[in-house]
Amino acid sequence: MKLGPRIIEGKTKVVYAHPEDAALALLVHKDGITAGDGARRNEIAGKGALAGRTTANVFALLAQAGIATHFVAAPEPTLTLVRRCEMLPLEVVMRRLTTGSYLRRNPEVAEATRFDPPLVEFFLKDDAAHDPLISRTAIAERMLATPSEIEQMVATGLEVFRLLEAAWARLEVTLVDLKIEFGRLPTGDLIVADVIDNDSWRIWPAGEKARMLDKQVYRNADQVDATLLADVSARYAQVAELTEQWTLVR
Repeated sequence: MKLGPRIIEGKTKVVYAHPEDAALALLVHKDGITAGDGARRNEIAGKGALAGRTTANVFALLAQAGIATHFVAAPEPTLTLVRRCEMLPLEVVMRRLTTGSYLRRNPEVAEATRFDPPLVEFFLKDDAAHDPLISRTAIAERMLATPSEIEQMVATGLEVFRLLEAAWARLEVTLVDLKIEFGRLPTGDLIVADVIDNDSWRIWPAGEKARMLDKQVYRNADQVDATLLADVSARYAQVAELTEQWTLVR
């Protein structure tokens, strides 16, 4: 498919303008995988196509549930057609179980402590500052989002989490946590945007951390070699295949 001018390039994707429709954009999923704010970087052949497949499956499920997103279509495995929007510089993280960075910030809490309802946290997208936690008050004070938009992101984030949690539970996989992002349309409306793929969550089959299928396997590795990258690739392929089995659960 023909691409328009490049808009922006990130660690795992490139965004291009649509060649004919200014209201649309094209995301090209790259084969790169990174950790530590980009300090660790590798290439996994075919990862872009797996990320594109997973993202398409996730957004198809959200569309079935009536959640507003930027997703339009996935004409190719590595290509996602989206509505063009202004991305908010925020990551919205929903946590069902405690692990990872939450435990580093709260070492007195036991791992896999359950939040009910899920805990919602905001992080400022700033690699130089290591994407710091940011309060809802600070978001409003810095005019990154209005108070009503913050409430909407919390409510929509929880709806997205519960939908994906139920879809994974049908396959006996525990959704531990989830990161999503939002964009603002020219109309001012907020929509779920960017990508939601195997870099966006922690998923533990049968609730067992040792069997994790997500990017944390790569983050946790003491040494990255061909064997490790092949293992990561196999897990990403398994996730893409599993998400194609999803059905909407309300």
